[in-house]
Amino acid sequence: MGKNMQLSLLHVVEFTVVAFTLLLRVDGRRLIETPIVRLDIQTNQVTMSNGIVNVTLSIPYGLVTSISYGGVNNLLATQNVEKNRGYWDIFWNRTSKRARKKFLGNSFEVIMDTKNQAEISFKSTWNASQSDELPLNSDLRFVMLRDTPGFYTYAIVERLEGWPLVYIENLRVVFKLQQDMFHYMAISDERQRIMPMPVDRETGKVLDYKEAVLLTNPTNLDLKGEVDDKYFYATDNKDDRVHGWVSSTNPPVGFWMIIPNDEFRTGGPNKQDLTSHVGPTVLSIFVSRHFAGDDLVIKFQQGEPWKKVIGPVFLYLNSNSSAMDNPTILWDDAKRRMNQEVANWPYDFPVSEEYIKSNQRGIIRGQLLVNDSTTTLIPASNGYIGLAPPGDVGSWQRENKGYQFWTKTDAMGNFTIENVISGTYNLYATVPGIIGDYKYTFDVQVTPGSSIELGSLVYNPPRNGATLWEIGVPDRTAAEFFVPTPPLEFNVHVYQNNFESIFRQYGLWKQYSVLYPENDLVYNVGTSIYSKDWFFAHVTRNIGNNTYTSTTWKIIFNLEIVDNASNYTLQMALAAAQRAELQVRFNDEKVVEPHFTTGKIGGDNAIARHGIHGLYFLYSIEVKGNLLVNGTNTIFLTQAIATNPFQGVMYDYLRLEGPHQ
Repeated sequence: MGKNMQLSLLHVVEFTVVAFTLLLRVDGRRLIETPIVRLDIQTNQVTMSNGIVNVTLSIPYGLVTSISYGGVNNLLATQNVEKNRGYWDIFWNRTSKRARKKFLGNSFEVIMDTKNQAEISFKSTWNASQSDELPLNSDLRFVMLRDTPGFYTYAIVERLEGWPLVYIENLRVVFKLQQDMFHYMAISDERQRIMPMPVDRETGKVLDYKEAVLLTNPTNLDLKGEVDDKYFYATDNKDDRVHGWVSSTNPPVGFWMIIPNDEFRTGGPNKQDLTSHVGPTVLSIFVSRHFAGDDLVIKFQQGEPWKKVIGPVFLYLNSNSSAMDNPTILWDDAKRRMNQEVANWPYDFPVSEEYIKSNQRGIIRGQLLVNDSTTTLIPASNGYIGLAPPGDVGSWQRENKGYQFWTKTDAMGNFTIENVISGTYNLYATVPGIIGDYKYTFDVQVTPGSSIELGSLVYNPPRNGATLWEIGVPDRTAAEFFVPTPPLEFNVHVYQNNFESIFRQYGLWKQYSVLYPENDLVYNVGTSIYSKDWFFAHVTRNIGNNTYTSTTWKIIFNLEIVDNASNYTLQMALAAAQRAELQVRFNDEKVVEPHFTTGKIGGDNAIARHGIHGLYFLYSIEVKGNLLVNGTNTIFLTQAIATNPFQGVMYDYLRLEGPHQ
C-alpha cells in the first residue's frame, strides 16, 4: 500500500468472535461492506439482525423470545415458555389487590428500516371498557444499529385525562438467560462470583422470607451452607451502570445490562434496587418500592394525566476466548462499552419525538458552599446536586413521576448539570459530612438550549448551637456502625476489598438478640466507639416462641454546667426505618409520654434486605434545658413497635448541640 493509504478495522475481533465481515477502509472509501441491519418479518414474529446479533420478538406482543450471538442459537432461557424470556412488566393495583402484568402490545409497527438502523414498536392502548386492565398506554421500542453488538430498548408510557386512579409499584425490563450456560455474575469490580443454580434454591431451605434460601444441597458443593438472596446484589442507582453474566461456553459470552443514565428512574441517586440475581436473571428497574416502601409507589389520582419516556437501556454482548480462565476480561470490556454509552447520552438515534434529544435540553452551572458555622464557608465537596420536580426539602428521594438530573460537585463545590429536559425544577443537594438536605430558594426554569449560571449558592444546614457530642458520620447510611458477623450456621461468601460485603449478609439483625439477650445497648459518650459499640440497626429483641419485645438504647453523657433557661437540640438523622416508632426521653425512662416521638414511620425493609440505608429522615429535637442536669445525663431511645424481627431503624448520625445561639 502507498503511504497515503490507511487501514482501519472497525471492530476488535477478540470481543465479538462471531461470523461477520469486517469493514475495510482505504483512503476513507468502503471496499467491503459490513452486514446491514435487516428486519425479517413473519406472521408471528420479527427478527432484527446486523450480522453480529439476531433478536427475535413476538408479534404483536413485543416479547423477546430469542437472542442469538457468538454461535449460540439462543442465549435466553429456552426451558421457559416464550413469554417468560425477555419482557417489560409492571406491578400495579387499583384497589387493594396487587396485579402483575407484562406489557403486551396489541399492534406492531416498523418505525425505521434502513441499512444502518431498525426501530420497531409494540403498542398497547387502554380503553374504558377494560375496567379490569391497567389504565396505561405503552409503546415499547426496540432499536438495532449497524456494527453494534447488542440492541436498545425503551418505553413510552402515558395516561390520558379522565382515566381512573391506579398505583404503580414496579416497572422494569427483564431478561432470563440459559441456566446451563451462565454461572458467573458481575455487578461491580469487587462484587463478582460463581452463582448458585435455580435448582439449588429449589432444594434449599427457605429462611425468614421467601427470597432468602439456605443452600443445603447445591450442585456446586463449594456453595453449601451459603444463603442466596437476590437483595444481596442490590445497589444504589448512582452506582448501577452495568451488570450481567458470563457464560461457561467456549468461547465465553457476556450478557450485560447497561443503564447509561438515571434521569428516568424514580427516587434519585441514592435509591437502591435489584440488578442481576439467580435465574440467571438480568434486570433494569425503573420504578419500585424496594428500600423505600410506599413512598415510591406512583399514585395516580382519578383523571390525572402522565407521560414519560423510560430508557433507552442497552443490552450489550461480548465474547473472548481468554475469558475462559478470567471472566473479568469481559467485565472490563463491558465497562469500557458502558463508558461509551454514558458519553453518548442523550442518544441521537431514537426516532420517537417523545425522546428529548440534546439540542432540546439545557445546562445548569454553579457552586455550592456550606455555612455550618458563623465564620467560614466551606466548599460542598463531592456532594450530590440535582434537579427534580418542585417539592419540599428532601422531596426528591420520594419523587416518582418526573425526571431527575444529578451530578457530583468537585472539590471546590462546582457543578455542571447537563442535558436537562425543559421544565420547572427545584435544585436539591446532599453533602457528605453535613446533615440535612439543601434546596435552592427559587424554581429553576429550563428551556431548550438554555445555559443557566446560578453562581455561588450557600447551604445553611440545620444547626442551633455548638456541638457537644456526636455519634456516627452524617453520610445517610449506617455503614460506619458495628456490623456483626452473621449467624455461625451460615457460610459467607467473601469478596475482596468490598465494604458492602460486610452488610450484604443474611441474618445480621438476629445478632442483636445474641449480643444483648437481656439488657439493651448502652453507649457512653467519650469512651464508647461507635464503630464497635453502636449496633448498626435498632431492632426488636427475640424473646422466643416467635415473640419480640421493644428495645431501649441508652446514651450516657456528661454536662458540666447546664443552662436550664435555654433550649438544647438533639439532631437525629435516620438512614432507614421499617414500621417503627422511635421515642426519645431525657433522664426519665419511665415518663409515660415521651419527650419526642417520630410516630410510626418507614416501610423500606432495608434491615431485612441488607441495605444499610433506605429513605432518610432528619429530626431536629428541641430539648428544654430543665430536662438536663449538671453531671451525668441519659438519653433513652425506645423502638416501641415490636411484632416482628425486621421492625426498627438505622441511625445515620446523632448530635447534641448546646444552647440556641
